[in-house]
Amino acid sequence: MTTKAKHPPTVIAIDGTAASGKGTLARKIADHLKFAYLDTGLLYRATAFTVLNKSSFNGKINENLAVKAAKSFLPETMNNPELREELVGHLSSRLGAMKRVRQALIKRQRDFANRPPTDSKGVVMDGRDIGTVVFPDADLKLFMTASAEERAQRRYKELIERGDAVNYEDIYNNVVERDLIDTTRKDSPLVKAKDAIEIDNSQLTLDGQFHTILQLVKDKLAGRS
Repeated sequence: MTTKAKHPPTVIAIDGTAASGKGTLARKIADHLKFAYLDTGLLYRATAFTVLNKSSFNGKINENLAVKAAKSFLPETMNNPELREELVGHLSSRLGAMKRVRQALIKRQRDFANRPPTDSKGVVMDGRDIGTVVFPDADLKLFMTASAEERAQRRYKELIERGDAVNYEDIYNNVVERDLIDTTRKDSPLVKAKDAIEIDNSQLTLDGQFHTILQLVKDKLAGRS
């Protein structure tokens, strides 16, 4: 008696610009499908947070220290709410431009997807280079974007509701700066994969995005059965 070969985990890659809402959407899709979810941006933020909290950090990035932090930070670090602070986000973008840091975190991402928690049948991963570098053979690739103004407004609203003292202009400038860093870095710049489906959600509700993408996922899964 032969047994049917087990499919490797389905990989849904959701890339896009900073503050484009890809994380919220990816988590919603993963919950609905009962897939494992990984916010890969938090890997970079956890690395940045670890570097910032080293007593030897003086504002200048020591690449060896950053690589060590990328390899060694504990998974629970990703649950720390301090990772959402603007300083951590700014440093994470700088670390993301370092090839050896990216290589260390790419390994962690691939390990997660190849052996997802609780033996999930698939994973949803969001980031900047999932469909182009981490998993170029992902089953479904999406690229989320929105205008810089819209993304800054969303981020501003999030921080204000959290009680942070921020102003819109600073948030907007940070979004523009992160776009520049992400799209011009030498290693794994932010680009849309040729076979990715681009979705500009500037004028879309979360529910609208969810139902559109859920149908794309269902079509893809049906093709694998």
